[in-house]
Amino acid sequence: MRKSVCEKLENYSGYIGTNQLLKAGVTNRQIGTLTAEGALEKVCYGFYWVNKASFRKPKEYKAIEVCISDPKAVICADSACFYLGLISAEPAVLSAATSREDRRAIKMNFPVRRYYFSESNFWEAHHVVTTDFGSYQTFDLDRSVCDCIRFRKNIDTYIFDLIIERYREQMGAQEKRLQAYARRLHVLNEVQKYF
Repeated sequence: MRKSVCEKLENYSGYIGTNQLLKAGVTNRQIGTLTAEGALEKVCYGFYWVNKASFRKPKEYKAIEVCISDPKAVICADSACFYLGLISAEPAVLSAATSREDRRAIKMNFPVRRYYFSESNFWEAHHVVTTDFGSYQTFDLDRSVCDCIRFRKNIDTYIFDLIIERYREQMGAQEKRLQAYARRLHVLNEVQKYF
């Protein structure tokens, strides 16, 4: 029986939901055993990563997994700056934004800092990034820099300084966009201290 269960997993790679496993004939008990043995890694409630020696998680796995856990979550602030390529140093804690009404639990295998936003400006300046393993949502770079300034007390000083420095280097024509976001997010005075 053990071999046949492992054979069922051979058809899958990447992320898989409990429903897919059950449809493939893997029982809940077998899912528990496969997780305990390391063939599956529990990502969040109802989702797993299929562990294979020849298959590694993508660079954006934390962003993908947070958005699997809460499909309405948006990667923000310093984490968005990392995933959008502004900085190459990955923040130790992933920053995720949700609307104030969204109370879905985000329990991950890595640290996550959650920020709650009002509905009025939550969906502004976000876009979906699609990968081979799934998709995730992130705010655009200008808004993310505004969020970094707004939440600077929660961001590692080295990462924050790096974001400000790199953004200044490439700012150019984006200054008006940055100030427009800062005005809408009510952080214009704070942003003007840096730019």
